[in-house]
Amino acid sequence: MSPSAPAIPLVHLDHLWLQVSGTRCNIACAHCFNSSGPDVRTFGHLTPALVDEAIGAAAGRGVREIFFTGGEPFLNPHLPGMLETALAVAPATVLTNGMLIGDRIADRLAGLAAASRYSLEIRVSLDGYTEAANDAIRGAGVFRQALAAVARLSRRGLLPLVTIVRTWPDEEELATLDGFARVLREAGDERPRIKVLPALPLGRELARHPEALPGGLVTDAMLEDFDRDLLMCSNSRVVTDRGVWVCPLLVDAADARLGSTLDEADRPYALQHHACVSCWHYGTICGNVSAQIDGPDTARRERPA
Repeated sequence: MSPSAPAIPLVHLDHLWLQVSGTRCNIACAHCFNSSGPDVRTFGHLTPALVDEAIGAAAGRGVREIFFTGGEPFLNPHLPGMLETALAVAPATVLTNGMLIGDRIADRLAGLAAASRYSLEIRVSLDGYTEAANDAIRGAGVFRQALAAVARLSRRGLLPLVTIVRTWPDEEELATLDGFARVLREAGDERPRIKVLPALPLGRELARHPEALPGGLVTDAMLEDFDRDLLMCSNSRVVTDRGVWVCPLLVDAADARLGSTLDEADRPYALQHHACVSCWHYGTICGNVSAQIDGPDTARRERPA
């Protein structure tokens, strides 16, 4: 860490992240940036009361989108009610592996989306367009269950956004995206939407690829003529059961805990971790920008400015 690392203030709270299932997940992906898994209790579940408090505070700050993450968010049995609270305020997004989205949950999600003036986005993770490639990273049986969730959501008009961590060389980009689009259509998703994410040198991914760790830290010179709004710390905060952290990438860093409430977390944060280099390099990768494979991207109902 560097005592002279550039500090970034919270300019506006556009994005509120809620780590609703902590680090508990029903699978343990080989590249998970916060090392979530079935027996990982680094962070615990959020309660409905804590979520209500955070959403109310964020609404007072003009929040533009609310993200539900973990771990696996659907392990928190209160998630549907939390989504209903969020959708009364702003668009909401759930980041999920899809394995727990059966017909009953899919029906509830469709009902929530239909009843809200704001959009509900369900992001389902895949990491290979073949069962063998995907399950080598995410675990046996995940591929088929994730595709089944995509089909259920698509039949209800929810148009899931499929997120993929890049594990292929540049020369295979088009063939890989075509492969994913084909598999999604075959699963019943007539309008595939795909978001490609970089493999981040954090958690399990760093353990299996330590050579990917950036060689330096962010400097003032790197921020010259750089749009600081691209850095999550300028527009986001993460609520956990242990307090408020600066961003989802740094929940393993003790110094990234900024306080117990959003008000306490409204202070600058120094870019003193290697993860900050990844954020500087890729920009705000955690939002919902996607590539629709067939036709223009579906318009989202956004919170008014």
